Amino acid sequence: MFKALLLTKTESGAPHCAVTELDDAQLPAGEVLVQVSHSTLNYKDGLAITGKAPVVRTWPMVPGIDFAGTVLESSDARYRVGDGVVLNGWGVGEAHWGGLAQKARVKADWLVPLPAGMAPSQAMAIGTAGYTAMLCVMALQQHGVTPEQGPVLVTGGNGGVGSIAIALLSRLGFTVHASTGRLHEAEHLKALGATELIDRATLNAPGKPLQKERWAAAVDSVGSHTLVNVCASTQYGGVVAACGLAQGMDFPGTVAPFILRGVTLAGVDSVMAPYVRRAKAWERLARELPAEALAANTETIALADAPAVAARLLAGQVRGRVVVDVNA
Repeated sequence: MFKALLLTKTESGAPHCAVTELDDAQLPAGEVLVQVSHSTLNYKDGLAITGKAPVVRTWPMVPGIDFAGTVLESSDARYRVGDGVVLNGWGVGEAHWGGLAQKARVKADWLVPLPAGMAPSQAMAIGTAGYTAMLCVMALQQHGVTPEQGPVLVTGGNGGVGSIAIALLSRLGFTVHASTGRLHEAEHLKALGATELIDRATLNAPGKPLQKERWAAAVDSVGSHTLVNVCASTQYGGVVAACGLAQGMDFPGTVAPFILRGVTLAGVDSVMAPYVRRAKAWERLARELPAEALAANTETIALADAPAVAARLLAGQVRGRVVVDVNA
């Protein structure tokens, strides 16, 4: 038996969430059984647990879109008993039981090795949010963005993706500007590496198709009007890496930045990214993400605390990353 956060539907159709004792036989199919050490709470997990959006596609469901732990059983030659592993995405926590549990059984193709020297708790302090942030940084670099070209804007600066993107970009020598709705967190963002803060209210309403050129590049996890205004304010030949939709999934803009300034809008997907890109992202995170920035940006909670913290997360009351110790 093991403990898991289980989502079920009530008679009214609303989700019910509770820590539940489950049997190994109830786990879904997969080549690898993992003893989960830590998971996290991401925005998507918050939506699933609270029922604020139809994220869950099969019921009952164990939420948690990522986890880190140790292999207990494996029928795949790539993973042996005792190996440390990390999982992000692949519909886990939505269509396949996820990481907010003490055990998980998944497909071997969904896993990557836990980087040498990285503890499972550290991996989940990074989590899908930090892994996505690294994918965004990699996208900017693949398009030739360098620190000499000018400042890089990070939207949603206090969120999981934003906060780690700030730390990564700063470590790489970029001048980082951060957009946030929580300007009272200025010292925290500056400690991560931001040199200038921007009130998100200046970006989240309709704006002109072309605006003053302010940034050489940007990492956006917000979408909607914010992404439109960021593109409209990006320098000639600049690059915007888009990975989220905290404000909305619409894009109410024009093609002006793309055809008049040569701006590139680079989409970043973390869910189905191929193995080689995933592994590279995690290897770089192990080398490049400052340990002190990670520690100062992380809150650790017990499995039973996840529902209450999920509500806080959606209300914008959580800073940085939330690690869930599933054995606490």
